[in-house]
Amino acid sequence: MRLLIAEDDEHLAAAILFALKTLNNFAVDRVADGSAADRALRDGIFDLVLLDLHLPRLDGLEVLRRLRARNALVPVLVMSGRAADDDKVRALDLGADDYMVKPFSVRELEARVRALLRRSRGVTSERICHAGLCFDSGSGTVTLDGKPLPLSAREAAVLEVLLRDFGRVVRKEKLVEQLYSYDDSPGVNAIEVFVHRLRKKLSVSPVTVKTFHGIGYQLDHRDAA
Repeated sequence: MRLLIAEDDEHLAAAILFALKTLNNFAVDRVADGSAADRALRDGIFDLVLLDLHLPRLDGLEVLRRLRARNALVPVLVMSGRAADDDKVRALDLGADDYMVKPFSVRELEARVRALLRRSRGVTSERICHAGLCFDSGSGTVTLDGKPLPLSAREAAVLEVLLRDFGRVVRKEKLVEQLYSYDDSPGVNAIEVFVHRLRKKLSVSPVTVKTFHGIGYQLDHRDAA
């Protein structure tokens, strides 16, 4: 999942980045003004936007208006110190999907982010399961036949993407996009390393990661043709 944070408060942005990137393993980009947010949303693809309304150079409401004028459907969670009902109504009428008044709990923010991501994918449950292999997007944990399967954060992130497209080939570029933000610099073979490690850890399961050279990877039943 790739997220964009548009927030000019350095301390708040750092706390949100730590929660979403380090604790939840999302790929997260951050901009500090409205013009940069508008450019990022025109040029990039994101699964969720966390948007402050009081941004320098371009107001958050204008960023939101321009985004929806382009018919972009990416979910937007507004973060604002404006608590008046009129401000909330205006943001929601412009296309915001949720509205949080500052100050707020980062834990609540995390929960709302997960809820919006589930809603945008049409997912009502946080668990994705195939052939006894389950990923819980709420906790980031993986189980095999009900028993914990120890994976690193990156391995779990690769597995989540592959599980969501179980039986279909996932392009390598999509994995890179989902796992890394613009500020990260993944090595050329980083994805291959994570897939190799994941395949080894799945060796006791009825599923495996298949490689389609030059294209991508597929999570499928081990005995599938």
